[in-house]
Amino acid sequence: MAQRLRTDWILFGTVVLLVLFGALMIYSASSVVADMRMGSSYYFALRQLIWIAIAIPLMMFMKRLNYRKLQTPAVAFTAMGLVMILLAVVYFADPKQHRWIRFGPFGGLQPSEFAKPALVLFLAYFIALRSRAINSRFTLLPAFLALGFVTMAVVIADLGTAIVLVGTAAVVFFVAGLESRYIVIALIVGVVGCFAAIAAKPYRLVRVISYVDPQLRIVDKIDTHGWIRGQMKKSITARDTNYQSEQAKIAVGSGGPAGVGLMQGRQKLFYLPEAHTDTIYAVVGEEFGLFGATAVLLGFVVILWRGIRATVLIPDEFGRYLALGVTTMLVVQAFFNMSVVLGMVPTKGIPLPMISFGGSSLLVTLASLGILLNVAEHAG
Repeated sequence: MAQRLRTDWILFGTVVLLVLFGALMIYSASSVVADMRMGSSYYFALRQLIWIAIAIPLMMFMKRLNYRKLQTPAVAFTAMGLVMILLAVVYFADPKQHRWIRFGPFGGLQPSEFAKPALVLFLAYFIALRSRAINSRFTLLPAFLALGFVTMAVVIADLGTAIVLVGTAAVVFFVAGLESRYIVIALIVGVVGCFAAIAAKPYRLVRVISYVDPQLRIVDKIDTHGWIRGQMKKSITARDTNYQSEQAKIAVGSGGPAGVGLMQGRQKLFYLPEAHTDTIYAVVGEEFGLFGATAVLLGFVVILWRGIRATVLIPDEFGRYLALGVTTMLVVQAFFNMSVVLGMVPTKGIPLPMISFGGSSLLVTLASLGILLNVAEHAG
């Protein structure tokens, strides 16, 4: 007798509420700026609604498609191959930022976003295939090479997404039973790689140092030759690197417990940079206060809860690592974004899933959640 599948209505309802709330907040955060710059206060909100109209059916399709059909080398390796091609194309198509493949008035795609689900699919397939020999060099070498190539291609333009990729892979490998010695080695390589990526870009260096050592006292003691100061001077953001963080904290602080009210926030009026994208959580904090900001946080806690539940209850290893990878990917990104807005980590541009404006991010997020909903249904 066929298994009767039951939708995880808690997870599904949470996702729908976050998407709808995100559309509302995008309008609130962007209406004035859109009216002055684009000639219509609905410019960004309407574009987001179009992406929602595309992303919701995609989520439902992935929800109905049995996730076990994704457990093939064709899917795993094709997804990785396509992402690598897109990352190579964007390097030349967007020579300044290496982030966007533009399609004229229709907007564009951000290939680094698609690297996240591609890596999750690959790791779930490969680790499930090699689960009994997870600590073998024949398992670790191909997996680390794949992770390394994708991460290096992404980190050129997007350190935040690269951190999400590495964090997701680390959790999946840890749960799969990776030995502590390999974890230590991976940690060392990751830290060195992160420092190298920061040092390679002056604006990243400025952001990190301004956060940990704003007066440069420690820097001057360590770097007596002034190399770090020299690198920092190359950044055009050296003078106002803390501006975005300060404005975000002002917005959150202005909200108080209950907020100033929807559409009543002031920091989004040309004070808070990227108010409808990377720092939209600050607008939530200002307009809905501590209660609203906490509600959004709890939304992602619910996703974490239901994702872990599916991970534990699903009987097969591919489903387990797929659910774990998707859950980790989304939650790490969400908590990272919130931490930036609250000043807990250095400034880094990374969208808040389902809340921030952005088509690529929304497509990837809802498609991934469709997979998670699929696994949750089979978990019972």
